[in-house]
Amino acid sequence: MTEDIVAGVLRQWQQVHPGLDTGPMAVIGRLNRCSALLQQATDAPLRREGLTRPEFDILGTLRRMDRELTPGRIARETFASGAAVTKRVRQLESRGLLARRPDERDRRVSHLSLTDAGRAVIDRLLPEQLRYEAGLLEGIDARRQAELSEGLSELLVLLEGRLGSLLD
Repeated sequence: MTEDIVAGVLRQWQQVHPGLDTGPMAVIGRLNRCSALLQQATDAPLRREGLTRPEFDILGTLRRMDRELTPGRIARETFASGAAVTKRVRQLESRGLLARRPDERDRRVSHLSLTDAGRAVIDRLLPEQLRYEAGLLEGIDARRQAELSEGLSELLVLLEGRLGSLLD
C-alpha cells in the first residue's frame, strides 16, 4: 500500500521526538487532509451549476426539510453564521432559486422557501452530486465505507458533545 502524506509527517516527528505519542495526530491529521481534499474535489459538479457548497447546502436544507425555514434555522442546520446565510440567501434569491416571505407578526423575521426553479436545480443536482461523491470513494468497498462512516459518526457525536457548546 502506498504511504500517505501524514505517515511521513508522523515518521519525522518520531525521529525528532522518539516515544512521542503521535496517535492523535495520525487520526486528526488524516481527517484534516481528507477534509481539505474533499472540499476541493466535491465542489466540481456544483461549480458547473454555478453554485458554491454553502449555497448547495442551503438549497438542500430547504428541500430535505420540505417547508419554510427562517435564516436562523438554516444557519443552525448548515453550521454557518447568520451573516453568511444572509449573504447566500440574497445571492440565491437574486437567481430566482429561493423566495423570502416576511413574517406577518414580526417584520424582522423572514421565511425562506425554494422556488420551482430552486427545487428543480436541487432535484437535478443531488443525484449527480451523489454519483460524483460515490466515484471519489471507489476503491473502498461498501463494507469498509460503512465501517468508516460508523467510526466517523462515533467521533462526530463525541466531538459535538465536547466542543458543540464552544462553537455556538
